[in-house]
Amino acid sequence: MTLDRALPRRAWHHLEPLHAVLYFAPEAFTEAAGLGYRVDDRWPSYFAWRAAVLGRASSELTAATFYSFSPALVARYVPAVWETAEPEEVLRARLRAVDAVYRGLFDGQLNGPEFEELVGLAERAAESAVLAGRPLAAANAALAPAGEPHLALWQAITVLREHRGDGHLTALSAAGLDPCESLVSFAAVDAAPAENFAGRGWTEDEWSAARERLAGRGWIDGEGRATDRGRAGRNEVERLTDQLAAGPWEALGAERTERFMELMVPYFLTVIGAGLLPAQSTLGITTVPAPTW
Repeated sequence: MTLDRALPRRAWHHLEPLHAVLYFAPEAFTEAAGLGYRVDDRWPSYFAWRAAVLGRASSELTAATFYSFSPALVARYVPAVWETAEPEEVLRARLRAVDAVYRGLFDGQLNGPEFEELVGLAERAAESAVLAGRPLAAANAALAPAGEPHLALWQAITVLREHRGDGHLTALSAAGLDPCESLVSFAAVDAAPAENFAGRGWTEDEWSAARERLAGRGWIDGEGRATDRGRAGRNEVERLTDQLAAGPWEALGAERTERFMELMVPYFLTVIGAGLLPAQSTLGITTVPAPTW
């Protein structure tokens, strides 16, 4: 079956905050501190939480799968994070962190027939994801079942989130955008200000060089703003990202996908309302322009 082409993006908008809250919630930093990570800087726990599914991942593997981070920044934290805690220990703590975050945010909402239905839909979609060429999605899908329904929900939406993210890297590569160029071109279409990406570790010289390369290809003008060619190129990246993310939702079907999103609304709104995510999110929850196709 063929879905409405906007449906994969809409589904992602609903699930992304429930995955990403792990990287910002105080309860998660408390758990990270218990493992021995510094929490005055969010990157040690971020790299540990997200990369632990890959085992004792090297800085090179982490930079490759995370893509938009400077390899020099990644190397500052990885593989050192595995000297603080082994990946298996991090994964156990990750679930404890999600448990604390979800119980704090969704008190009284983690049971009942509608919640059970939501978990079932998320798991069905995640289980249908084709994982070839999707390293982070595959690694998360290979984890043992989480047990409690709200933890199973987080694991399922994490598979779906990383499935989309892995596909997005394929789309960036297909467009010939290297990691720094991917951010420069994103900022150039006014999806997010360049300042939002300062934490990704690119130097001014690296950012300027990426701008020059994109200008040479006709993607941006002398002021760093996207040209018609650049906007068309980014539009194609987002279109292909949505196309590559469609599989789980096609398997679930349009009606059940709509039901999944309906059931996700109160949880999505609770996370947004809690103010835990960045006001202008570099995660792209509200900033990625929809393709015009």
